[in-house]
Amino acid sequence: MSSPTYDTDLTVPRRFCGPPGSGNGGYTAGLLAERVQGGTAHAVSHAPGCPAVEVTLRQPPPLDVAMRVQHVPADDPGNVTGTTATRLLMGGAKIAEAVCVDADLDTVEAVSRAEASEAMERFAGFTSHPFPTCFSCGPDRAEGEGLRIFPGPVPGGRVAAAWVPHARLAESSDLLDDDVQKVGLPTLWAALDCVGGWGGGIEERRMVLGRMTAQVDTLPVVGEPHVVVGASRGTEGRKTFTASTLYDSDGRIVARAQHVWIAVDPAAFG
Repeated sequence: MSSPTYDTDLTVPRRFCGPPGSGNGGYTAGLLAERVQGGTAHAVSHAPGCPAVEVTLRQPPPLDVAMRVQHVPADDPGNVTGTTATRLLMGGAKIAEAVCVDADLDTVEAVSRAEASEAMERFAGFTSHPFPTCFSCGPDRAEGEGLRIFPGPVPGGRVAAAWVPHARLAESSDLLDDDVQKVGLPTLWAALDCVGGWGGGIEERRMVLGRMTAQVDTLPVVGEPHVVVGASRGTEGRKTFTASTLYDSDGRIVARAQHVWIAVDPAAFG
């Protein structure tokens, strides 16, 4: 039987908030996905032999606080996942847990960039937004300081937004590939996150992200037009299931995700 091991600490900077006092769920999940054992800091498709990564958020991720990253082997008595689990811990509290999953996620059908741009004008968050400073979809975030992904309704029960990754979102110079600069994995996860919430009707049913699974083919290129599309996949009690897909300027899939959202008391959004 193997023992848990520990990675370097992980911190979610305040810039990457969802609610004002906690980390954006997608960004935090992407940070932890980078740490899945066997992966590299800027892996394109996560760890080798890991088609997708599933991250479960157990508690709101704190901001500007160093959290421990723990790798728990599959044969550890306290690990019920059946595979090596990567956990994010603060004191005795489990903030999140990531595992590799053998999944080929569904895609949300694409729309044209023109349709996505026009849909953004109907973004419900312009009139009622639970977290207007959210890194992913907050209208109060300046260009380059947030993603400013504003998904509006399009035919087929979907929402869509156009997105051009800003140069300030490039993670570092080591993401240069043939002189093409790209954003990092956590930013990509954030881009796939909130579009699911708006696709699931977060403006009417207040929800927080409980679980996100992402399958990544490549990383978004800075300055290149993209389209992100989201859709509901149904509800069950307090849970809402959604999916999202990010496309590049040629209509190729960059990455896709599925989400589980948990309905909360609107008072918790204060």
